[in-house]
Amino acid sequence: MRILVVGAGSIGGYFGGRLLEAGRDVTFLVRPRRAAELGRTGLVISSPLGDFVAPAPPTITADLLRQPYDLVLLSCKAYDLEGAIDALAAAVGPQTAILPLLNGMRHLDILSARFGGKSVLGGQCLISTALDGEGRVLHLNDAHGLSFGERSGARSPRVEAIAAALSGAKFEARASQAILQEMWEKWVFIATGAGITCLLRGSIGDLVAAGAADLARALLDECAGIAAAEGFAPSEAARQRAAAVFTAAGSGLTASMFRDIERQAPIEAEHVIGDLLRRGGDRPGANPLLRVIHAHLKTYEARRVREAAAKQKAA
Repeated sequence: MRILVVGAGSIGGYFGGRLLEAGRDVTFLVRPRRAAELGRTGLVISSPLGDFVAPAPPTITADLLRQPYDLVLLSCKAYDLEGAIDALAAAVGPQTAILPLLNGMRHLDILSARFGGKSVLGGQCLISTALDGEGRVLHLNDAHGLSFGERSGARSPRVEAIAAALSGAKFEARASQAILQEMWEKWVFIATGAGITCLLRGSIGDLVAAGAADLARALLDECAGIAAAEGFAPSEAARQRAAAVFTAAGSGLTASMFRDIERQAPIEAEHVIGDLLRRGGDRPGANPLLRVIHAHLKTYEARRVREAAAKQKAA
């Protein structure tokens, strides 16, 4: 199976690197700058579950794509999705399966509109990664799971083939017949964690110490309520796990979106929070915490744009 991994950032670099380590036919679709960096340093994964170095990982740039691939693994940030779609388009043929690992659901609609719904699988991953200043992939915990499946829930031949291709690599790959449910449960979890840590500007332990654990629970209820209205109510076990995580005294957990704000970086405000809020409807008084969080994040984005423009003008 020919696999195209779109990007060699922390997520794509990790899963693509593990597949490369397992001897799979993997190519990374990257921008020229990242291609040059990988040419100098190789693809380096530093992980508590085992390091890996590919001195010369196979890479390609969008202008050189000529043939379709069997599987396209897509793990870009939501704000880069449109650009990534344009870059990977030549790799998508009639039999290509696209496996996105983005948060939320909006990307499924965008990808389906461009390539057709039958080309797009559901998928999600559970992992904490980052790129360091030298472009190395840092695996930050001991979780590295990936699940995928047909959005209809069918166990199709192509899902079986993908499961075979992903098995044996040093991460947990699992075909799912309830992938949309899993994606919604992750979305509720991500939106709660991102929303509460961004709003209160601290870790879970900080907000618990401040006596704000009830706000975390209330936000979880709002997010879960929207999922339920959409037909994907989180299981009681999923809700209990999330509640325990978001009310844990002394926890240093923060969301990646909060860390992005701290370093003045772009954020996935619309994909993670805005789209969820829109699906919750505009009933007066509905989802008040989500509304405040969305306004907070959009204010950050507006200020970031304004300050960037001012710097550019001054230069």
